Amino acid sequence: MAVSTIPHFKNDEGVHQIAIGVKEFMCCGASEPHDHPHVFLDMGDESEIVCPYCSTLYVFKSGLPANSSEPEGCLAEAGH
Repeated sequence: MAVSTIPHFKNDEGVHQIAIGVKEFMCCGASEPHDHPHVFLDMGDESEIVCPYCSTLYVFKSGLPANSSEPEGCLAEAGH
């Protein structure tokens, strides 16, 4: 069984912006059953990206570890 190394983020609080420490990730929208199709997002050379489903603005913050976010609690378990 393959283990996913791509972090998954969610926006249960409905905040406008989430700072993350990675540029490639999955957006889940919110926790089940309120999630949207899980979409892979890649910022490339940019430092921010908007999810086309939930309109959450993700901003890259180089000082954050890959498994954290600002605000806290936006990291989702892979597959959820």
